[in-house]
Parts: sequence; structure tokens; C-alpha cells
Amino acid sequence: MKTREIETQHGILQYEVREDGVVLTGYRGRDIALAIPERIEERPVTVIGKKAFLGAKNLQQLFLPESIAVIQDWAFACCSALRALVLPRKTLETGQGILKDCFRLQQIAAVSVKGGTPVSIEALSGPEIQLSRLLAATLGSLDAFYLFEPLEAGSQSWLERWDARLLSLLAQEDAEGFSKMLLCGEEDYGSRENNLDYYLEQRRRFKVRLAMLRLMNDIGLAPDVKEELLAYLRAHTKGEASEETWKVVLEEHGDEREYYQFLLDSGCIHDGNFGAVLEDMGERHTEMKAFLMNAHGGRTKMEDAFAALSFEL
Repeated sequence: MKTREIETQHGILQYEVREDGVVLTGYRGRDIALAIPERIEERPVTVIGKKAFLGAKNLQQLFLPESIAVIQDWAFACCSALRALVLPRKTLETGQGILKDCFRLQQIAAVSVKGGTPVSIEALSGPEIQLSRLLAATLGSLDAFYLFEPLEAGSQSWLERWDARLLSLLAQEDAEGFSKMLLCGEEDYGSRENNLDYYLEQRRRFKVRLAMLRLMNDIGLAPDVKEELLAYLRAHTKGEASEETWKVVLEEHGDEREYYQFLLDSGCIHDGNFGAVLEDMGERHTEMKAFLMNAHGGRTKMEDAFAALSFEL
């Protein structure tokens, strides 16, 4: 089968024309955002071929048209900069490892596309943004390929299965997998990864990230699940026996206000640990430190006012 080429804005798409449509077989270039055409040579683009975009290191946002029906093995693997993928809201035939080692992938949006017009991630509404983050997690943190269902994503049954997977991970013993890792020699002998305390901390951080992801994208979240996730975060905040909730925010989201607001709203920053939180921040993140002081001070005054009102009554 003869391979042909078509230009993108900053690269080249390689493809083959077959009786039932066009198969994309390769890509080279420097595109940051790329919209796959719906038709080439008057035929629908139906297949993203095996390893077609493997290692495309510049791609950050990718749009797949309604015509796509099949995504073959490792089609987008090792796209290290890929942050967002937009694909059709339909049942897709997908191979293994299609987004393997796309560590920065944060959103997969499943949308109904009319006329092949590319949909920008920035154009999504609030619930769509939340859902895109949860769908991306099925191939990332959740490691649940069976939940990668663009057509079903967002339904009540899908969200319940998503949450069931999350709770099963949360319930795992923190030490699970440590002995196997040592026996299989997955880490160098003497490295910090071979240290049990370090391993336990990383496992708790992993759970904290997942719990925070779900709580900050709470579409369809059942009240009992919400309380269980909040309880886990509070059990690992500043001042507790382990402080991974606070460490994840401070070390990974140091200047992102929404995370500090989340800690305040969820009760992970409170009167009992507020001083220690500020001390940990030191001279870093001065803007966030000021935000916390203002937010906490305002909240305390409001609580005092309600307490006084109750006393007068």
C-alpha cells in the first residue's frame, strides 16, 4: 500500500487510502495543536494507525474528527507534552497503550462534532471540563481501561463505576506492592524508592491526588462517597500523623489559589493547624500566604459574629 503525505501547519501527516477510508500511519512535525482532517482525498479518515503519533513531543492539544472509528495500539504513546485530547462521543475500537506514558494528559473530551469543525478545550462548559478530567484519569491514575468509554462517560452508571474504582484504590494497603517491587528489582538497590517509608508516602500522595481530583470535579458525586474522600484528606493534612494532603498542595500546586481555597472549604486548613501551615510556607508563595491570611481572617470574623448573634438570642 502506497504511503502518501499531507501537510499540517507545522508538519506532515502520512496516510494510506483504502477502500473503506483513510488510515493515518505516521506523523512528523512541530505542531502544538493539531486537528486531524475528517476527509482526505474525498474519503473519510477512519483509523489512527499503530504508533502513528508515537513520541510526537511537541503536541499539546489534539482533535479527532467524527469519522474516526479505530485507534490502534500505541497510537499516541509517549506524547510527553500532550495535555488535552478531543475525540468523538461514540463507541471507538481502541488498541492497547493508546496513550501510554502521556504523563501530562489532563483532559479527554468526548464531544459530538458536526461538520468536522475542531472543538477547543477552552470552549467547553463547566460540567464538560469536569468530565474531561475524569475521562483522562481512566487511562492515567485510575489505570482502568475498561472505563475509557467516550459514549458512556458522564452517565450515572459510568460515574458510579468510576467512583467504585477510586474507592477500591483508596482502600488498598499503602504497603501493597512494595515487596513485589523489591523482588522484581524494579528499582535500584539502595535507592530511596526501596525505602518503605518513602514508598508509603508516595502511595498516600497518589491517593490524595485522586481524592482531590474527584472532589474538585464533583459531577454526579454521591454524598457518602464525598464524605469518605473528605475524611481521607483530613486524616492526612497538616498536623496529622502523615501530612500528604498538605504536602501535595504545597509542593505541587504552590501558587494555585483554587487548591488553597479547596483546603479551606474542605476543613483541611483550620484553626488548629493554620499557624503551622503559614510556617511551612515560609518566604515562598507570598501571594498565597496573603490569600490564606485574608480568607482565614474573614472566616473567623464571620464565625465570631454568628456566635455572638446566637448568644444574644
